Amino acid sequence: MEELGADTPDSYDCEIRLRVNPQRRKEKVYVGCGAGFGGDRPIAALKLLQRVRELDYLVLECLAERTLAERYQAMKSGGEGYDPRISEWMQLLLPLAVENGVCIITNMGANDPFGARDEVLRLASGLGISITVGLAHQVAVVRSDLEEHLKHVDDVSVYLGAAPIVECLQNFRPNVIITSRVADASLFLAPMVYELGWNWDDLHLLAQGSLAGHLLECGCQVTGGYYMHPGDKYRDISLHDLLDLSLPFAEVSFDGKVCVAKAESSGGVLNPSTCAEQLLYEVGNPSSYITPDVVVDFQDVSFQTLSSSKVLCAGAKPSASAPNNLLLLASKDKGWKGWGEISYGGYQCVKRAKAADFLVRSWMEEVYPGISKHIVSYIIGLDSLKAVSIDEDLPRDSQDIRLRMDGLFENKEEAIHFTKEFIALYTNGPAGGGGIRLLFHSDFSFVENPSHQVKRKDVQWHMAATRNKIMQSDDLANPKNIIQTSSFHESVLQSLTTETTLNHKEGSPQIELISPAPHDRKIPLYDFAHSRAGDKGDDINFSLIPYFPPDIERLKKIVTPEWVKKVVSSLLNPSSFPTSDDIERRDKWVSEHVEVEIYEVRGIHSLNIVVRNILDGGVNCSRRIDRHGKTLSDLILCQKVLLPL
Repeated sequence: MEELGADTPDSYDCEIRLRVNPQRRKEKVYVGCGAGFGGDRPIAALKLLQRVRELDYLVLECLAERTLAERYQAMKSGGEGYDPRISEWMQLLLPLAVENGVCIITNMGANDPFGARDEVLRLASGLGISITVGLAHQVAVVRSDLEEHLKHVDDVSVYLGAAPIVECLQNFRPNVIITSRVADASLFLAPMVYELGWNWDDLHLLAQGSLAGHLLECGCQVTGGYYMHPGDKYRDISLHDLLDLSLPFAEVSFDGKVCVAKAESSGGVLNPSTCAEQLLYEVGNPSSYITPDVVVDFQDVSFQTLSSSKVLCAGAKPSASAPNNLLLLASKDKGWKGWGEISYGGYQCVKRAKAADFLVRSWMEEVYPGISKHIVSYIIGLDSLKAVSIDEDLPRDSQDIRLRMDGLFENKEEAIHFTKEFIALYTNGPAGGGGIRLLFHSDFSFVENPSHQVKRKDVQWHMAATRNKIMQSDDLANPKNIIQTSSFHESVLQSLTTETTLNHKEGSPQIELISPAPHDRKIPLYDFAHSRAGDKGDDINFSLIPYFPPDIERLKKIVTPEWVKKVVSSLLNPSSFPTSDDIERRDKWVSEHVEVEIYEVRGIHSLNIVVRNILDGGVNCSRRIDRHGKTLSDLILCQKVLLPL
């Protein structure tokens, strides 16, 4: 291995420093998204590389609160602190990326960027490919100015901006850049800044570039993924189109013109509706979308269809320059989780599940009085997602249900005891229960709180680059040392494409002209609007986007903070069988803790609703089956409303 850049400083702080004489290397840069989260599909990224030869960069965005916590726990236990799937991704993508001159940028370095770098270099050598791997990552946080409770936590992770990646590109021109935690949009913004000659005071350009990054960061969510809905005539995409989704890419010009696109003749759907959903995904106040590089105002963003594969995205503007402080994620021990599931079917199965719930809670109280308040329960197949209109009673009958009980306890002994009491249902519970599954584990998270901030000068980052050494010809001649490359997959992809083309129909369903929603009867929101929900910590946001834009004025009169609280309060029920006392305690808690903010987004004629303190502690410790709260969008859309004239 050859270490590059020995003359560069060991570390830099995060203070904003204007670039010195930045050069415009391209008139346009093409930045693709190869992964929108840690569980995305490598073969889809390969298809994007094969189909879109103009690509200059491919970003693999694979790190979030949950995955960061998982990697930290793994590292503490002697495992990898980086995403172990980096081997799978690079094995598939490196050959074609290097051949096409595409630079891969990824945050899979997580808590151990050096380990990730070594794995990528080892893999490249095995493939017989000479590459340079760059690092741009956090190395230290000065804690003296932090709040007292943050000074002694095990680990802290800061959202870096685009600057470390830009500097890495400027100094090393690597084939791969591996980072620690970087703001999602900044991963995409960095190559725009570098290639188009932008500077850190070009706030309008940074705002447009951050808009592009935000639209790309969740992968296929902007090209028809997480959008298809057979119950909605406007979103009923064929299965064949859904199978042939294309990951998105952005075509960004030096003057800030942004087009989001998908591969020509691919499936899915890319239109103003899919872009609008993604625009508001995981957004709080749309007039103040905070990134480490610029604070962006999304209120007047609009989308214009240029073709079935391309949308023009305009209207992002800066509402402030880069923030003075950076957001900090702090590690936190959340206690011990214990959960159990059991199935019941047939006659009166719901009543048997209710009896099982009562027994387990009572058995726990015998040993740990008062502990049942730490347990929630729900019936999968009946009401676990609460997706029923508040005007209707929850269903009380079914022929096939599954009881799940989930507790978050202070210590390991309580969690273990819970699993022991739950499995006792086999011989001590109602008749006909089976398929018990149990688990207990410690819960750990990186807590994202807007109040957890650190001064830019107190965050240190490092960059470096290493070039690999190609293995000797004797090794390359041994087939056991050669890792399969993309050539194996091309025939598979061609057959998939051929098959889907034979059954192809347009991704956008053929529907009648959109007209105003009726006013003479109650109708579900499904009939005239669509929605997507996203989470940040213990908060959730969901969009409400009318298909007929003028309906927004009528919708604003219905969707009030009081209405939202009434709809979401059922999420806080302690069980599927709440008593009147449970309901009273729930409503009191909602009144005191749950906050609702409603924002109008003029450019896309939509509402963005933020609900705070509703996710049972957030994704890493929530006791709900949907820990992210993503199904909340359908809970909202099934509500029946009477729209005014």
